[in-house]
Amino acid sequence: MNMARLKKMLIPVEQAMMASAFAEEGEFATAISLVRNSRRVLLALREGKADSKTLKYAMNAAKRINAQLDILNVMPPQATQAEENHAVEAFLPELQAAGIPFRVVRRTGCLKEQIIEHTTREKEVLFTVIESPAQLEGECRKSGRELSELWRTLKCPLVVVMDAAS
Repeated sequence: MNMARLKKMLIPVEQAMMASAFAEEGEFATAISLVRNSRRVLLALREGKADSKTLKYAMNAAKRINAQLDILNVMPPQATQAEENHAVEAFLPELQAAGIPFRVVRRTGCLKEQIIEHTTREKEVLFTVIESPAQLEGECRKSGRELSELWRTLKCPLVVVMDAAS
């Protein structure tokens, strides 16, 4: 086993040991923050658009399980940052007020491909929240068959909050 891989495997063990030490000394907030940093919920949005129910669901889920919230905002390749929907920006103060650590990750292209890429790179993602299955296909370069095969390799469960048809 190479040394880099071994060091990467030891990181969660070190974090757990540090959290335990802080908890033993009565520093519960610090201990919780160390544990919380290793768990993530991914909220995947296309063009920054989301129903308030979807945003609330992702926020409440992250809060209940003491996880960070990654907001993956995928835009078409030709879009500019100025074109982003303001729903995400309006949602950020609510996350701050709830004390939920978050980060906004901006990407371009196919939402489905970007979800797969993000969950492959970020092993701590417990599940992914999307608003509607209809969001997933826009701007995808790969064929439907290739994407279906990739989709089976998704590293976490997918939660669909509501269907766009309803």
